[in-house]
Formats: sequence, structure tokens, C-alpha cells
Amino acid sequence: MRRFAARLSSIIDRLLASLLAAILAALLVLVFGATLLRYVFSTGFVATEDLGILLHTALVFLGLPLCASGPLAMRIDVVTRQLGPRGRAVADILSDSVTLAAALVLMLGAAKVATLIGGISPTLDTPESWRFWPVAIGGALAAAHLILGSLASGRSWASSLAVIAGGAGLATLPHLPVLQPVGLPSLVACAAVCLALAAEAPFVHALIVGLAVAIPFGARLPEAAIVQQTVSGMGKFLLLAIPFFLLAGMLMNAGGLAHRLVSFASALVGHRRGGMAQATLVTNLLFSGVSGSSIADAAFGAKVLAPALIADGVKPEKAAAIVAATAVLPNIIPPSIAFLLLASATNLSVGALFEGGLVAGLILAAAMAAMLHFSADTPSRPSADRIERIAAFVAAVPVFGLALVVFFGIRLGIATPTEAAAVASVYALIAALAVPGGRKATLAAFLQAGRETAAIGLLVASSAPLVFLLAVDGLPQALAGWVTVLGSNPLAVMLVANLILLAVGGPLDVGPGILLFAPLLMPSIVAAGIDPVAFGVILTVNLMIGGLTPPVGVLVFVAAGITGLSSSAVFRAVLPLTLTLIAAMSLMALAAALWAFP
Repeated sequence: MRRFAARLSSIIDRLLASLLAAILAALLVLVFGATLLRYVFSTGFVATEDLGILLHTALVFLGLPLCASGPLAMRIDVVTRQLGPRGRAVADILSDSVTLAAALVLMLGAAKVATLIGGISPTLDTPESWRFWPVAIGGALAAAHLILGSLASGRSWASSLAVIAGGAGLATLPHLPVLQPVGLPSLVACAAVCLALAAEAPFVHALIVGLAVAIPFGARLPEAAIVQQTVSGMGKFLLLAIPFFLLAGMLMNAGGLAHRLVSFASALVGHRRGGMAQATLVTNLLFSGVSGSSIADAAFGAKVLAPALIADGVKPEKAAAIVAATAVLPNIIPPSIAFLLLASATNLSVGALFEGGLVAGLILAAAMAAMLHFSADTPSRPSADRIERIAAFVAAVPVFGLALVVFFGIRLGIATPTEAAAVASVYALIAALAVPGGRKATLAAFLQAGRETAAIGLLVASSAPLVFLLAVDGLPQALAGWVTVLGSNPLAVMLVANLILLAVGGPLDVGPGILLFAPLLMPSIVAAGIDPVAFGVILTVNLMIGGLTPPVGVLVFVAAGITGLSSSAVFRAVLPLTLTLIAAMSLMALAAALWAFP
């Protein structure tokens, strides 16, 4: 039975991964084709946006079974790692129960909505229910996948039955009448989310179950409404830029273009004090203009740059720390997936955020360069000659050209972020296919990008109903009152907002942090006269610094996991760079607040 369950679970994994990659490829063909028709032939598909959103929604929710593991599951082990074997076993049962319950809530809610909703899409001429069936199918597959995984893991029958019973019990909560109405059921949801996260449940599943728990306490968000809000959260064409920028970064790596940046950075600054560390910083600074993903950059750096740092004499834990800290830049320097999420949550201009992010990224890079210079403990290397630098620059020109096209195309309004991201993906695809073994590497890039797209999309989708519930309960107004408790002074408002963001940046990753707190804080910021774009950049920097701090510290966990080091050792080693980033961010926040004074 155990072997059969493991084999069936593996088959589901492979088939779903292939399906997600195929949908991603279809999305790329659709959007790039529409972009080509628009700019070359001055025509286009009427239904491009609606079909793109439908395919993106299908990709995200069909990927639900694949997103319960890996760094993007965002499991928090602060509590569970302190437990003994018996306590850990209980926590595992609770965690899997939450995952199963979330899958069942989505499955049942989506099936109900799909059978009740009517109407035909005016552009696609398809039933509106088609938007919800991928949610139901993904939930059913996720439930089956978890049960199979439980059986395959060698867990006892009693433990497996406890997971099923616990998941089914939590999934029945939305169907209960209001048992005990409370004034702020959103706080019940938040408490339930925290308890689920303490048991090391995946972040997305914890959010869904937290909403389900709040329903018997009077939350005005029944099961069907939860599903409707999650699907609505995916209903923006702008979000399609995320999978394309992810794919572009992975294809750049597969095509060897990323390694050209490493060579150029090494030729440029490798001879300076802390040469390879400085080269790592410059590489991440340059790669930021294409990848848009800090996690992808941290993974690339841990595989390629950390061994080079260690060979240069840097201690392994410090090498991983440098990789993690410099990987903050891709979500600050455009194109940034974090800014795309922020624009989606607040309706700020993507181009303006990109421009502000470029300035902020250069400031952060300069601060880290100074810290790496003064903390260097390795001898200087010979300087590259002029010919070597020119050759390295020429080899890297295709990457620079692409980054400039993406940035200026979006900033000048020539292309939308989604169109620019599609062009970047096709460019990187051609480069990847041109190298020996490119087909295999390209396939691997599509498979990985499909998984990561699903994980990030589920984060966006699952955050939407909680944000809605918080708004219904009046939490934005309450938080606005708390932020302005010191008055409408921009300095006071900025100080309180930054303290909140630094506090939540530790337990929350940048994605949920933006989606949950940007809509809550922005009204207070605007009321204080602070530029919302400047604050959006500072908010993103704040939350990205959280990628280096416990308990989540996703960039540290990625770098430590790939290099095989203890995460606690890397957290200690990254502290000087973390404090440097906090100091630079504080100066930017001070400048933004002072600018708001009349």
C-alpha cells in the first residue's frame, strides 16, 4: 500500500507539473502573439486579456497540490523545531489537517459556485462557471495528494486517520450556523491563521482555514464567497507579468546569459577589497534587471556564486549570507515581482514604482558595497586588464539591452508590464534554445516556473478574502487611527508605519506582507501627505529585509538549504548586512517624510 501510494503521488506530481508548464507555454504564446499583432500589425485579439486571466487562474489553482512544500510554501518552524519527537508528530498531524481542510474548503466552495453561477463571458463566449472549476479540481487533487503522501510517508494508520478526521472537521466549520458572534471575526481568523502557522502549516492553507474558522463566529464571508474572492484576486491582467518575469530569469540562467553577468561583474570589481563579495553584489544588481525574483536570484547565487566565494577564502556561512543579502535587490530594482503585487493591491503606477525602486536599489547596493569593503577578510585579486573587461562587457550586452528595453518600455508607457515580460521571456527562450543542451534546460525552466507561478498566484488569491474581511470589519480605519495616534505629522506616521512593517516583516514574506498591509497603511500615508509611491518603495524594502530575519527569512533558508549550511549560522552571519540595509532604508524613509512637510 505504501509503495502504491508513493508511486501514485509521484505520477500526480509529474502530470501536474507538465500541465502547468504547458499552460504557461500557452500563456506565453497568447500574450506574445497579441503583443506582436499590436505593435507590428496594429491589430489584436479581442479576448486576449480574458483568456489570459482564465488560463492564469487555471494554472494557479491546478497547481495547489504542488505548493504544500518547498520554500514558497512559507512554513514557519519557530515553534515546531523546539518540540520533541512526540510533539513534532502532533504538529505534523495538525499541519496536514490544515492543508487538507483548505483543499476541501476550496473544492466544495468552488463546486457550489460553479453549479450556481450563470451567464456567458461576452468576449470568450464560454460559461462563467469555467473560472471556478479549476479551483474545485485543484482542491480535489490537493486532498488526494495529501492523503497519498500521508500513506506513503510510513505514518501509522491512526495518524493518517487523525489527519483525515481533523481536515474534515475543519472543513465543516463553514457549514455551521453562527455559534458565537463576535465584534471582529477577522481577529478570530487572524488568530486561527497564527495557530496554523505555529503548527508549520503552509501559509496559503493557513489563510484559507483561518477564514473558515471565523465563519461560525459571525464572519460575513461564507465558503462560496471565500472562493469568489480568491478567484477575483486573480482577475488582473497585470498579474500575468509575474510568471513571465520568473520564466525569463530561469531561461536566462539556462541559456548561460546569467553567467555572462558573473564574468562581467568579476572583471569589473573582482580586484577590489572583498573582490568576489563585491562581484556577487554587482552580479545581483545586474541580474535584478531581468529576473524580478529574489528567491530565484538567491537560488542561482547559492549554486553559482557561493562556491566561488568560498574558493576565494570566504567562510561558508558568510558566503551564504552575502548571497542572501544581495538577493534582496531583484525585488527592489525593476522589473520587480513585489512591485507588480503592490501595484495590483493599491493601483499605484507600475512605471513610477519601477523608477523609485531603481533609485532605492542603487542606494541599498551602495550601502552593502561599503559594508562588504570594510568587513572583507580575503586578499585582493589581480585586476582584469582592459581587453578582458571589454570582452566581458560585450558578452553581457544582450542582457543589458533586454533590461533597458523592459524598464524603459514600461516606464515610458510603450508596453504594459505583461507585454514587456512576455517579450523578455521570448528573448530568453531563444537564448536558452541556442546553447548545447538548451532544450532540456528550457523544459526544466518551464517546469520550475510553472510551480513557482502557482505558488505566488495562490498567495495572491488566498490573501484577497482576508483583506476583504478585514475591510468589512473596519480594520483599515482602526489601523489608520493607530498610525496617526501621534498626530498627522509625516515623521510620526512614517515612524509608526515602519515599526509595524519591521515587526511583520519577520514572520511574513514580502508577498503576503504587501497584499495584507499595503491596503491597510496606504490611507494613513496619503492623509499625512507622504508620496504613496515613495512609501510603496519603502514598504517593499522593509518587507524584503524581512527575508533576512527570523522566523521566516526565506532568502536565508534558500541560501542555507542549497549550500547545506545551518540556517541559524547564516542568520548570524547576515546580521551586519541586515543592519546596513535597515540603516539605508531608515534614511530613505526619513527623506520621504521630510519631503512631505509643506
